[in-house]
Amino acid sequence: MLATLTSKGQVTLPKEIRDRLGLDAGSTLDFELMADDTITVRAIKPNALRLRGLLKSPHAAPLSVEDMDAGIAAQLRGKHAKAKR
Repeated sequence: MLATLTSKGQVTLPKEIRDRLGLDAGSTLDFELMADDTITVRAIKPNALRLRGLLKSPHAAPLSVEDMDAGIAAQLRGKHAKAKR
């Protein structure tokens, strides 16, 4: 199936794909760029676990800038390791 990229960088998913995946306005999609320049897309199904961490715990201690930098670096290492597979 073909789709066209607009001047705003938007793509309309063909109806057959939207229907099969149960997608509608506001659905979340996860795009992953592979090492061979192909793109994979998967629909993210909403669930309660995705809400975890959105609210601050009253017992949580504030993080230092160094802790935040370390966390970001770890996340990026994991993300880029997936792309190289």
